[in-house]
Formats: sequence, C-alpha cells, structure tokens
Amino acid sequence: MTLTNPTLVLNCGSSSIKYALISEDGNTRIEGLAEALGNNDARIKHTHLDGTKEEISLPGATHQLALQKILALIEQYHPVAVGHRVVHGGREFSSAVKVDDHVLSEIKRLSILAPLHNPANAAGIEAVLAIYPDLPQVAVFDTAFHQSMPDVAYRYAIPKELYEKDRIRRYGFHGSSHAYVSNRASELTNQEGTHGWLVAHLGNGCSATAVYNGESLDTSMGLTPLEGLMMGTRSGDVDPSLHIHLHRTLGLSIEEIDTLLNKKSGLLGVSGLSNDMRTVEQAAKEGNQDAALALELFAYRVAKYLAGLSCALPSLTGIAFTGGVGENAVGMRTKILSHLRHFGIVLDEAKNAELSRGAEGSFHADDSAVELWVIPTDEEYQIMSETRAVLGL
Repeated sequence: MTLTNPTLVLNCGSSSIKYALISEDGNTRIEGLAEALGNNDARIKHTHLDGTKEEISLPGATHQLALQKILALIEQYHPVAVGHRVVHGGREFSSAVKVDDHVLSEIKRLSILAPLHNPANAAGIEAVLAIYPDLPQVAVFDTAFHQSMPDVAYRYAIPKELYEKDRIRRYGFHGSSHAYVSNRASELTNQEGTHGWLVAHLGNGCSATAVYNGESLDTSMGLTPLEGLMMGTRSGDVDPSLHIHLHRTLGLSIEEIDTLLNKKSGLLGVSGLSNDMRTVEQAAKEGNQDAALALELFAYRVAKYLAGLSCALPSLTGIAFTGGVGENAVGMRTKILSHLRHFGIVLDEAKNAELSRGAEGSFHADDSAVELWVIPTDEEYQIMSETRAVLGL
C-alpha cells in the first residue's frame, strides 16, 4: 500500500482532533484521534498504514502540540494539502475556500454563531500554519452545502432586520455528510435523469436534508444544530416559548436551559437511561416503557421531518440512511419507514437485516415506489475531494 500525494483532513474540536491522511485516489488512508487535549490524560490513538494501532500519551497537550506529533507521525508521506472541517461559514461561504488571512479572520468572527466549534477550527488552522507555513490549507464548511437553499427554506418568520443585520437564519449542518451520501446515492441508483434524495443522517447528532440534483433544498437543523430532529442528547424542535416558561416557573437561567436542551434531552432525556440507541433498544426489549417511548418518539420525529422535507423536492428518488444509527439500527429504520405509509414504500426485510457494520446497499423491494439505501458516510473523503478541487490538485 502506498499513499500517493495524500491530503490531510483535520476535524478539530474543543478538546480533540480527528484526522485522516487520504491518498489522492481515496482508496488508502491513515487515521487517528487526539483526545482529552488540555488534560493530563491527553493522548493520540493512531492507526498506521498497515493497520497496526498505537496509543501515545501527551499529558496536557495543546492543539498545536498534538498537531506537531500528528504531523511527525505522517511526515514521511508528505501531505500536499490540509483540508479542515469548519462548522460555521455563515452567509459568507457557500463553498470550500483556500485559507488566507481574510478567511481565517472570518472563521474567528463567525464564532458568534458556533462558539464551541469555530474557535477550535481556527486553532487547528493556526497550528498547521505555525508548523508548515507553506502547506496549502482549505476550509470546508459544514454550512456551505446548505447555502443552495431558497429563502423560503432558510428564512425565519421574524423581523427582517434580524436577518439582515444579525444574520439570524437557518444554516443547516452535517453538510459534508449530506453531500457525500447524496452523491453516492446518485452513483448507485439505476434511475435515469435528475435525482431527488431524502438523506437521514442519524447518530448522536441527527439531521435530515432534501437534496435535488446535488443541491440542498431544505434541511432540519437551523441557526444552530439544536433545531430539527430528536437526537442523542438534544431535544430537537420545542416550543420557542419553552425557554421563558422554564425561566418563569422553575427559575432556570438561559445557560441552564441551553444545557438541558442540548445535553440532557433527546434519547437520554426521554428514556432516562442513555443517549446510546443500543442501550435504549435493549432496555425497551426488557420492558422499560420509557425506553420504548424514546424509540417511538425518535422514529416518529424522523419520519415526520422526512415527509415534510419531501415538499422541497420536485421528485423523490429515494431515502438514504447514514450515521451510526442510520447505518446500523435495522429495527429503527423499519420503525421510521412504517410511518411513511403513503410514500408507496415496500422494503425488503431480509436485505435490511443484512445492512449494518459498514455495509452499503439498497433494501427496497422491486415494487417499491421509493428507493431505500444505507450508505456509510465518509465526511473525510468529501473534505479531501473538496480540498483538492479548490487547489486544482
């Protein structure tokens, strides 16, 4: 195995760096994770080209120190560029862009829209810049794929000045995943012509997107990743007046309500057990009624959003499931589709049962009006492809 003209893909979180070094043909990669950065148990979990694994302890390591070690681990392969996942590109960025001083300053300025993510994304760019100032870097924005949405999809019904002056609108997230999965679905289908897909990215974070002719026309997440589907620990849609109600009746602060809706709700909140679908499913099998309700609520909310998003599509080719839950939870896929009775869906139960643990394939019956696919997402590949396209590599 060789890594020819590889691209380094970085996803920098507040205390972690997920990375992958991918060959130009996309078929070979080295990957790893630096986690617990800033803490005494900071470490890198690295998978070498031959598949062997190594764990490296880096007590108290910063992003820059961790990146120094990551770059040392891969320097023999000579990466030709670095592609960064950047969560929020605001209205400014509708596609991936080569990083320069202006782009970096905009990423920092847009931290007001993504305070937990954009600062870490900027830190990753600066860390590479300090080590390899001549290595070209590209920012690939989570929000960029959704910039093709029409104004009826991205505007909120609030005063116009809040949109024009304060950038309050729907942005959408998981863009790299939705782009990859919808493109892959169009490669796999035998249907001719233009394709319309409903993509369900279901994991600890969940979102759904209507994609037509390779463009996002509507999506479930909004100004922040809290809007939309029920998730592992996020509530998804709630009455906007819930915040003031909780403040008035329980005395909760805005920060406490934000924590409640983002970190204590969703599957975890309804089941009272866990944000892990597997744990909740097992508890439901053992008779736990709260767990059973959490599963029903999750499935119904996903189905309701898919049905609603279908309004954005001129025609519907099929539904593609991805993410940890979408790719592996066979029963949950069945449960979601059972709510879409009027779509003319006929699923092949045997095929559905076979699709998990990284398997890719269809599970619709021959007489189904809508195609059904499981497509493991590959955001790193999508970021690599967009990085190389921007740089003309």
